[in-house]
Amino acid sequence: MSADPDRLFASIAEWELARPGVTAGTGFGRSEGLRISSKIFAMLVRGELVVKLPRDRVEDLTASGVGHPFDPGHGRLMKEWVAVSPTASRRWRKLVEEARAFVGANAGAGDRRGGRRPASTRR
Repeated sequence: MSADPDRLFASIAEWELARPGVTAGTGFGRSEGLRISSKIFAMLVRGELVVKLPRDRVEDLTASGVGHPFDPGHGRLMKEWVAVSPTASRRWRKLVEEARAFVGANAGAGDRRGGRRPASTRR
């Protein structure tokens, strides 16, 4: 039997929010999420844990059946986001820690969506 996703995520969030620099906020839409340096790294969406990880790690988790690529609802998969169901809840805490480390290390490193700069900085 899988864990209650809301309770499990709340427990993980409580643990994470005790860490320096981690704050709560919404993710895509109204999803409850966790941020580091104002960047979202984990959230609960439709009862699944969704975390931001390197693209190759997302592919590995998908290939192994642990998760699936995340679609925020507009029909386009997010390449650095993976959704993990409550049936794999024993992995949730470790994946959240991994996501925090990944996003925290890349915070301030610029836009990772293909190198586009904001219009105000383009020539």
